[in-house]
Amino acid sequence: MRHGQTCWAVSGQHTGRTDVPLTDVGRQQAKDAGARIRAAHPEPFDAVFTSPLVRARETAHLAGFDALAWDDVMEWDYGRAEGHTRAQISEVLGRPWNIWMDGPRAVPEQFGGDGVEVLQNGQQVDVHRGSGESIDEVFDRASRVAERLQQYSLDGKDVLVVAHSHILRLVAMAWVGLDPEDGRRFELETAHYIVLSEHKGQPVIERWSA
Repeated sequence: MRHGQTCWAVSGQHTGRTDVPLTDVGRQQAKDAGARIRAAHPEPFDAVFTSPLVRARETAHLAGFDALAWDDVMEWDYGRAEGHTRAQISEVLGRPWNIWMDGPRAVPEQFGGDGVEVLQNGQQVDVHRGSGESIDEVFDRASRVAERLQQYSLDGKDVLVVAHSHILRLVAMAWVGLDPEDGRRFELETAHYIVLSEHKGQPVIERWSA
């Protein structure tokens, strides 16, 4: 499940490792998502994991799940793209920029540098803008996650993971053996979830953005 709405999700700012909290809307979304998941899967999960970032931890809690932190499901480290929109980066580059195809290291150096950002609610958050992760690096993490989840599946166990849009899409691509760049073709809304399973021995995406 993807975490609930944040102010940067609304504004389109890339939110990787910055600890942006949920909005009031996002908190309600998390509660509603928990109810949807329990309606679809009334049995307790054998394990529940969350990204250690606050927006995911808060979503898991409000959805009604006790979750263990799992560093591998933190969001893509966007590097210099952190806190900036695609339009801002594209304007300076003079061409369309896409995180899936170009990666964070194509972002102009002028966007780099650590700092403190003030959110719409007045809260200050620390923003780190280093070199970031290439798509291959983040896909390596996603593949480790998929492998661990596949082992749970082979053992007949159901697992819930609460995390972020890009990393969850990449986990799904690893699950079904698609290229990481194919993740750009799938949209995952805030506080919606994916169901990964198997059918006749074949890993499949059973449900998307429910």
